[in-house]
Amino acid sequence: MATYHAGELAVQERAGLALRAASALRAVRAEVPPVARQFLAERPLIVVGAADPGGRLWATHLTGEPGFLRVPDPRSLVIDALPVPEDPLAGVLGAARSLPVGMIAIEPATRRRMRINGRADRDGTGLRVTLDQVVSNCPKYIQQRDHRPADADGPVLRRATTGRALDAAQRAAVGRADTFFVTTASDTGHVDASHRGGNPGFVQVLSATLLRWPDYTGNAMFLTLGNLHVNPAAGILVPDWETGTALHLSGTARTVWDAEEIARTPGAQRLVEFCVEAVHEVSGASPLRWGEPGYSRYNPPVR
Repeated sequence: MATYHAGELAVQERAGLALRAASALRAVRAEVPPVARQFLAERPLIVVGAADPGGRLWATHLTGEPGFLRVPDPRSLVIDALPVPEDPLAGVLGAARSLPVGMIAIEPATRRRMRINGRADRDGTGLRVTLDQVVSNCPKYIQQRDHRPADADGPVLRRATTGRALDAAQRAAVGRADTFFVTTASDTGHVDASHRGGNPGFVQVLSATLLRWPDYTGNAMFLTLGNLHVNPAAGILVPDWETGTALHLSGTARTVWDAEEIARTPGAQRLVEFCVEAVHEVSGASPLRWGEPGYSRYNPPVR
């Protein structure tokens, strides 16, 4: 039976949403329901979060032709793909042995998403994940997009750059982002990957090493903030939907509960501040290209 850990319970209580969270727990399963198997089979992309050998958390994406995600049994997910060699998680996922991972499968075209957490093992040219937690999420804050392969644009060239702070171009990219993905982990090492979305500008770039974003109304589970309550480590993936560039960030995050600070950001129930400690950008990381966004009607305005 699904339960919340101490960090999730603490955040739910502080937010005054403990009863709602208890009801939402019914959405957490240990198996992939039959209706979701087809959803996964049709996806060309899945976001995966994990820790590197030094303990830093990162988020990345794996892609493939529809069918590259398979559910051979209700407690397993097979991913017929591995990260590109330049990816910050290429080494650990390429050698995975019962590696805790958090995943989220998302369909921007119809605004659907599913979180899937478990333990990954290298399996041939991909991964086999033994599932611990399956959560269907609401469509709020997902921007609608259609995709196409990048092949029509010519050869995809990849190049990786690293650093400890965001450069000017990276700060601009984060500042105009309408979507990113965040990886967190509990104090016992269970990993989770989540989606965050809003109108461009919803992520505030306070400096080259400090980001802030609003925590909007959600399902009251607080899987991300609950993890941060007991473990501040976090990783972020900011995809460039048009070019396929992946901006990976790793660092620490904390929840801001100050009422005056929160009141300055429309729609925010809380704020999250992320301290950048490592930057890893891979150009041409994804073979997919996505069209112009149709912004979610749930996105609060950006000040």
